[in-house]
Amino acid sequence: MTYRIILLHQNSHWNVRPDKYRHLITETTKGSNNDMTVLELVLKYIATKTNVRPTTKMGYQTVVNILKQDSFGKTKIRNVRISEAKLWFIKLQNGGKRYSSIRAIKSVLKPAFQLAVDDDCIQKNPFSFDLSSVIANDSKTREGLNSNDEKRFLEFIKADPHFCRYYEGIYILFKTGLRISEFCGLTFRDIDFKKHCIRIDHQINKRGKSGYYIDSPKTENGIRVIPMTSDVETCFKTIISRRAAPNKEPQVDGKKGFLFLDKSGNITYSLHWEHYFKSILKKYNSTHRKKLPAITPHICRHTYCSNMAKSGMNPKTLQYLMGHSDISVTLNTYTHINYEDAVAEYKRLKLLTRKTQ
Repeated sequence: MTYRIILLHQNSHWNVRPDKYRHLITETTKGSNNDMTVLELVLKYIATKTNVRPTTKMGYQTVVNILKQDSFGKTKIRNVRISEAKLWFIKLQNGGKRYSSIRAIKSVLKPAFQLAVDDDCIQKNPFSFDLSSVIANDSKTREGLNSNDEKRFLEFIKADPHFCRYYEGIYILFKTGLRISEFCGLTFRDIDFKKHCIRIDHQINKRGKSGYYIDSPKTENGIRVIPMTSDVETCFKTIISRRAAPNKEPQVDGKKGFLFLDKSGNITYSLHWEHYFKSILKKYNSTHRKKLPAITPHICRHTYCSNMAKSGMNPKTLQYLMGHSDISVTLNTYTHINYEDAVAEYKRLKLLTRKTQ
């Protein structure tokens, strides 16, 4: 039996055609479906994923490219055992791949091989193991800024004659926990000064030559309404009052009135703000003896989450504000509680009756 899978990438849509081939073509050899190679299986799996985000598609393509260049991609799926899968990941890490990259590869290979199990091509999924038990997790712990560093950073921005233009936006990031793509996608209609809230129901990204596109938030829980504090509300009013009307109002997928534009009237997106943060941090650290750690838009999000957790906010409320799909993400990934925080909590609950050294 001959099985053909064709994977096309046209206008950000994957198409599977039985008669026309372009870009990526794979054909299994005659015989049982377990004659498929790892690459062919992955392509078959990708062909079943028709409604995925552009970033997910790019991730799929990265895995395909790796398998096309690596001999593992030519291995017959019937010959892949758990030990071979583990050894390949070890080889990838020894070759310079980071833990996060290998984890992303595994996130494609595991469901691909599960598809082969479900199709009775193989009996067992060789990628059903804990990756951290095989290779070293070199991922850096995501930590927010402490209150002193946050204050120093914001005060420096506010006082700097050049970077002060970004103060309100960065303050909002620290005080709302918005994802940078959600922040950049904000329009006039998303800010409700009467009800004192921010409506989050989309994000904006940019994809190569295709340009800007509107997407739904990262998770279903990402659609939410965030209360505005008075200081955040003041920042938004300042941003709106300073926003110069562009010659032509940018419009993306039916949305317009974006709050954050560059000097050319183009919408700023994540890479713009990452560049702003790098430039600010570089100048600060070049002029101050006491340096600041790495600070990015995402660090602002971690900082907000940690601050809210330390303030005693209900975890489910914090999950809602962050737009996390799983509360374990809120509790385990983004909050960083130390001994001093534990002591403060004990004192708040009046559990300590003696002075703590």
